[in-house]
Amino acid sequence: MDTAMPRGGKQAKKREHFSHISDLIGHKSVQKLEDITHHRVTNRLIHCMNVSYYSYLLCKRLRLDAGAGARGGLLHDLFYEENSGKQKKNNWRLHGYTALENAREFFDIGDTEADIIKCHMFPLSPDRPRYKESLVVMVIDKYCAILERVLFWR
Repeated sequence: MDTAMPRGGKQAKKREHFSHISDLIGHKSVQKLEDITHHRVTNRLIHCMNVSYYSYLLCKRLRLDAGAGARGGLLHDLFYEENSGKQKKNNWRLHGYTALENAREFFDIGDTEADIIKCHMFPLSPDRPRYKESLVVMVIDKYCAILERVLFWR
């Protein structure tokens, strides 16, 4: 019996996803996210990896730019403040701008990726998404946040 993974199998999808983010994932600015608690139950790097992977899968299924979805999903929360009640009231609404500034400091960011990062908090953030990939990441980010809170409720 042949136990090889089919071409479109899970491992192949993971490898393809990784090929889109391989230049980002090892960078110290991204790795630093591992030290920040996110949604009180995980760390920001794991959250961003989940958003990246599921955004990649949905963009691919919808025949959108899956690479931009993966990269924008990974970088959408590239900021280093802790989540806490002590934050300024609207800081969390505008963190997409900070994440975009940080991403541009370290990486070459295309227009679609920039829109994904900047608009991922819509409708709470001021800017409306211009690309379908931005809508995908926005929805996947909310989905992952809900799962993180509900499945690991303390």
